[in-house]
Amino acid sequence: MTAATAATAFSNPTSTPTEIFGQFTAKTLEGFGLWAEANQKVLQNLVDLSTAAATEGVKVYADLQASAVQAVKSGQEFLLGPKGRLKDAQKDPFGVYQKNVLESFDGAQKAFKLLEASAETVTKSAERLQVSAEHASQDIQQTFATLSNRLKTLYTPAQL
Repeated sequence: MTAATAATAFSNPTSTPTEIFGQFTAKTLEGFGLWAEANQKVLQNLVDLSTAAATEGVKVYADLQASAVQAVKSGQEFLLGPKGRLKDAQKDPFGVYQKNVLESFDGAQKAFKLLEASAETVTKSAERLQVSAEHASQDIQQTFATLSNRLKTLYTPAQL
């Protein structure tokens, strides 16, 4: 039953209570159907957003884990570096000191580069997630706008 025929029956004074109740029930069921369809679309958008968030989380975790492994390797190389430092320190203590200071600065620079890369990874991930959230938000708004228009059409009496 369409909204126009239901509106005609409601405005028809000769309709029996059974007909009016049947038409009311038909409109109610159609309204529930519209709500169910809208809920399904909203839930699908939320599932898609959750999937995108989980995917981004895994990507970020993998990138940060790779950076952490690289940092540990660099630290090990620095600590286990040239074993002949003690022999060289006896011959040229100032040269060894200068070399150690330069290696320390180099290590600090590498650490800051890793930190910068990690921050960039997190920022890019947040930007991609924001785009996904905005898209889901727009889809949900469109779903409810469509639902609103369809419910207005369903429940607005037709002009005779």
